[in-house]
Amino acid sequence: MRVTTELWVSSLLRRAFSGGGFAAVERRGAAEAGAVMILRRGRMGDVRLYAPAAQASYDEARPEERMFTELLHADGDEEARKRIERETRFDPDLWVVELEVDDAAFAELVSVTTP
Repeated sequence: MRVTTELWVSSLLRRAFSGGGFAAVERRGAAEAGAVMILRRGRMGDVRLYAPAAQASYDEARPEERMFTELLHADGDEEARKRIERETRFDPDLWVVELEVDDAAFAELVSVTTP
């Protein structure tokens, strides 16, 4: 049985805060099965945007965890905002979660794969 998006996002936020980081839901999508994009802010003002990994990235027929792939890395958030806007026009059920955590905490919170 797959965990709902709402429960997964709630868990992500709690884990980020418990590790001393910051997390916020910027856009709420479908509670049961909405896709999630993660906007990660660095301490120096850089922004990274992560989207759900393609199904081909999973080793098993039924993945046990959500995997993400990095879409962009920019100095400011203008490019990321434009990309999120395009994605929400395509998928109105999309969630957007912002994280401000260090590298170690991010690696523990989010599974990232290369495309």
